[in-house]
Amino acid sequence: MNSKNSILLVDPAFDPNTTDACRLLIKLSADNFSYAIIDVASNQLKVLYDQQECENPSLDLADKLDSDEYLALSFQEVKASIFTLNTLLVPNDLYDSQQLTDYGKYFTVQQSNILHVQSDADYNLTSVFNLATFIEKKLTNKFSNCKFYNHISPLLALAKNTSDKTIFLDFTVGSVNAAYLENGNLIFQNYFEISNAEEFNYYLLFMVNQLNIEAAVASISVSGVIHEGDKIYQIIGKYFTSISFAIPVNQTLEKQITNDLPANYYSSLLAIDICE
Repeated sequence: MNSKNSILLVDPAFDPNTTDACRLLIKLSADNFSYAIIDVASNQLKVLYDQQECENPSLDLADKLDSDEYLALSFQEVKASIFTLNTLLVPNDLYDSQQLTDYGKYFTVQQSNILHVQSDADYNLTSVFNLATFIEKKLTNKFSNCKFYNHISPLLALAKNTSDKTIFLDFTVGSVNAAYLENGNLIFQNYFEISNAEEFNYYLLFMVNQLNIEAAVASISVSGVIHEGDKIYQIIGKYFTSISFAIPVNQTLEKQITNDLPANYYSSLLAIDICE
């Protein structure tokens, strides 16, 4: 990380002239943003950028879109997961596409008038969401082929094929995206800003108590900025004995440029690759 809490990793063999055969993944959270460039044909991670502790991550991403030499390129496909408070998860058997505008009435933050819809057959859910107008326009003007996902999608992609009771926690330096699943069904999801380990402890116990989670039988899967033995990890270990690190779901992806980093650091960013 440099003085701006950012990191840039580039494959020395990466040829910018080949990005028309590459996929760009962008992840914007409430306090950070990151992107990855994947060569589709070779299934290799070519570029990875991450910037933590952003006071205004949308503005920081917009500046990066204007100045970054790699983001100035054209891509075969662009997939962006964007943090938004305006998200509804509707069971597929209750979702009515003819009533789409009615779902927007439940949104509490004034944002874009464009409603995005994505269906997830694995969870039998349809997500309806909208985005902040500024960053939505910035991305669509930059990449006409940009496909949007909400901030929950990468976490659910990491959680696919889970059969037991598991809490999934994806960390940035100042937040955690949390989901609880039982037998492959999403029971709970929320996004918490955490300024220290004690605040995280409060939210973890809140989930455990409100959802009646039995720590003795439930598992924890963590990803993002967390290390075995750090304060956050120690707090989890106070209540749970089964703790694992979520690794990128695309097991065949060649990601040599991240060999010096924990595999869980960018699991959720790379999980966007399998979001449909």
